Amino acid sequence: MPNKAVISLCTGLEDAEKVTVAFLVAIGAAETGRETLMFLSKEAVRLSLIGTAKGTACEGCPPLADLLQRYEAAGGRYFVCPLCFNAKQLDADALIPGAEINGTIPMWKWIGDEPATTFSY
Repeated sequence: MPNKAVISLCTGLEDAEKVTVAFLVAIGAAETGRETLMFLSKEAVRLSLIGTAKGTACEGCPPLADLLQRYEAAGGRYFVCPLCFNAKQLDADALIPGAEINGTIPMWKWIGDEPATTFSY
């Protein structure tokens, strides 16, 4: 069984249900012992800022803030696309725990030669 999981998320709060699903998949991977990385790009880079992931996507869905806490508690990490982040002129000093400004080459180095399960949202 592959030990790593990469979830690529390019959607932000404009589609909170998609964000919720991506986090549920990432949490499932991390909580079952896989090393897990979320690669945030496009509008999803905003989720890497403290206080941004707020609200509930739908009736019965868990609050986004709770999902981020579970992911962090399970050891999940984030690589935040530097091109997208810088294009939006966001503050690198306001990143959530576990988030790093890193592009695709660091992501591939993190994956290494080991198989990885990937999802894209």
